[in-house]
Amino acid sequence: MINHLGGEVIPTGFDVPVEPLRRAAHYTGEPGCIAEARDFASRFLQQLRTEWCAAVDRRADGELLLVVSELVTNAEQHSDGPYILELEGTDSAVTVCVYDSSSALPRRYPKDPVRVGRHGLEIVHALASEVIVERVPVGKRVRVRLALDG
Repeated sequence: MINHLGGEVIPTGFDVPVEPLRRAAHYTGEPGCIAEARDFASRFLQQLRTEWCAAVDRRADGELLLVVSELVTNAEQHSDGPYILELEGTDSAVTVCVYDSSSALPRRYPKDPVRVGRHGLEIVHALASEVIVERVPVGKRVRVRLALDG
């Protein structure tokens, strides 16, 4: 149920959908795919705000876009084929899954401020509440859960 007071929409707690919002996109790895994936994630967050009344602040917005960038960049650089980005969200968290055709699992390097590059998975682990990397029949899946509530 939603109450309308003075033109404002006020969620009452009974209007939250039962199923999480789910979206997926397929990318070929051609130039511009990383930007397209970030745009896809940004539109997903806007839909989450609208449909789930999710209070996604700028911090969470930026963190999701950074995680998506890191994961799809890794998929593009380390696989021989296309990759899939799946997003699933509620008012409290978003799960990002990236599937690619490489069965080689990513390595998480120890912190080293003088190392140039290879900080992607380190960044993802710092932002995420959960990171799972596993082989699937056609390659691998990297699954990351991000809290929206800080």
